Order: sequence, then C-alpha cells, then structure tokens
Amino acid sequence: MTDMNKENQPPVKSKETKGKAKNKTQSGKPAAARSKKTKSTHPAKEIHDLKKQIEELNDKYLRLSAEYDNYRKRTLKEKMELVKSGGEQVLINILPVVDNLDRALQSIREAHDLEAVKEGIELINNKFKEFLTQNGVKEIESQDQEFNTDIHEAVTKIPAPTPEQKGKIIDVIEKGYYLHDRIIRFAKVVIGD
Repeated sequence: MTDMNKENQPPVKSKETKGKAKNKTQSGKPAAARSKKTKSTHPAKEIHDLKKQIEELNDKYLRLSAEYDNYRKRTLKEKMELVKSGGEQVLINILPVVDNLDRALQSIREAHDLEAVKEGIELINNKFKEFLTQNGVKEIESQDQEFNTDIHEAVTKIPAPTPEQKGKIIDVIEKGYYLHDRIIRFAKVVIGD
C-alpha cells in the first residue's frame, strides 16, 4: 500500500532544488545574470547626458545673469529720472514766488508808498517760507539757545552782555535748516563768552 501511494503522489523536491528554481527566469537563465546586464550603462551615454545637463545649466545661468544686469540698469535709470523729475517739480512750484518777486521789483520802481512795498515783500517772504515748509524744509531755532555743535557752527565768540547769555547764541549770522529732520545747512552763529 505504501508503494502505491508513492506512485500517485508527485515527486518531492528538496530545499536545494526549490531555491534554484526560484533563481531561474522564464528563459531559464539565473536572475543574477540578467540583472547585471540591465544595471550596466554605457559611459558614452552618461557623458553625453552630463554634457547636456551642463549646457542647460550654463544657459540658465547666462539668462539669469542677463536679466539681473537689465534689472540693475533699469532701476538705475528710474532712480536718475526720479531725481530729475523731483527737482523739476520743486522748480515748478517755486516759479510763482519768482513771479511775485518780479512784480515786487516792478512796483518798487513805480511805488510812492513805502508801506505798501514792505507789505508786498512780507507777503512774498511768507509765501516762500510756506513753500519751504511744504517741501520738508524747517528752520533751525538758534537765537538765544544753548550752543550745540550738532546743529550750530560757531563763527566767533564775543563777551556776553549778561551772565545768563554766557555759552548761548547771541547772534545768528546765517540760519540753519533741516530737510525732513536731516540737517542740510548748519546755523552760523556768534556765541557769548
């Protein structure tokens, strides 16, 4: 009975034959031999691909460099135009003051009333100061103030008329001005000693 059972059953494979069967492919070649062929690449193709990649990166770099250079030139040009047009706008706004000065000179030549001439010049002076204020120019207060080397320039020292005026500004020879809280001209002053 045992002999009959052995004949009906398929033959049993050992562990060694099972492992060898797994390593074989449909073509009958071992898998290790097949993988060596697929992993190997052609060095010439790799070099060609790398050269192509270098060319692409170099092209991108050149384009980026050119774009940056154009951007830099464009912004410099815009800054120059802004400075020009900013100065132009200031000059346009000052022209009415110049017109008023011309009219004042004309009326001085023909005027008989000195008080009217003085009043006209005061109006022009006030209008000009208003123009300066609108453009961010502010006068530095100096008269009877403590001398400050950050905003004042001492021209000379004279004996102080009173002890309270010692070290203070006695006279302002030339007014100083701020432009948006930045000094554009120091006040030239005389200090009491």
